[in-house]
Amino acid sequence: MSAVIEETPRGLALRISLTLRGGLHARPAARLAQEAQRHASDILLICDNGEADAKSMLDVLSLSPDPDAELTLLASGPDARAALEALARFFNTLQD
Repeated sequence: MSAVIEETPRGLALRISLTLRGGLHARPAARLAQEAQRHASDILLICDNGEADAKSMLDVLSLSPDPDAELTLLASGPDARAALEALARFFNTLQD
């Protein structure tokens, strides 16, 4: 997947497809939060069910995205582009 990062009024955005049979359950949600916490920027995870702070495992779990959901990562801050590039790599290597 080549990460296409777009500028929006709310910050930089990256659309990704979730490809986990079990969905974004506790283990991948915790790993996502850990990866997001490495960056100074604010990072939101957005899906049809709402939006959540990507740095919070509990917020991510509360979204309960479908296993094949289309997600948007929205980042704003000093390292927004680097954060989205790192999270794109994270999702590319994420497995059940």
